[in-house]
Amino acid sequence: MPPTTPYSLFPKTKIMNREELKKYLPHREPMLLLDDCEKVGDDASLGHYKVKGDEFFLQGHFPGQPIVPGVILCEMMAQSSCVILSDGKTKDNKTFFAKMDNVKFRRPVVPGDLIELKCKLTRKVATFFTMEGEAYVDGQLAASGVFTVASVK
Repeated sequence: MPPTTPYSLFPKTKIMNREELKKYLPHREPMLLLDDCEKVGDDASLGHYKVKGDEFFLQGHFPGQPIVPGVILCEMMAQSSCVILSDGKTKDNKTFFAKMDNVKFRRPVVPGDLIELKCKLTRKVATFFTMEGEAYVDGQLAASGVFTVASVK
């Protein structure tokens, strides 16, 4: 599901670091799962997370062979997609998962990997926003899915 226009052609906004992301996301450590993210155009985002190896979600998943759980990859894509909503109109709202569709995991993500998260807004109905998300490692698709979030006061 590559975007119809390459991300390099969209006008970009400033890259937000973890502290700046806290202005738009309610997540805090250890659940803030982005190192940085930027809004790309009006309807896309590009985020990153470097898997260090000492994260809580790797403890016991799996001993001797740590792999980032799929649910964590989904959460990373969702957090990155919420940056698209950082236009000021929904800034003070809380955003919640409403639905996940067509989630697929293509390759394991392990300590040392840099995850690149590409998300695009595909639909808006009232307070519901549908996004397509992809997680890449070394240019290879690691996970993808369609996420619907509700943005409420």
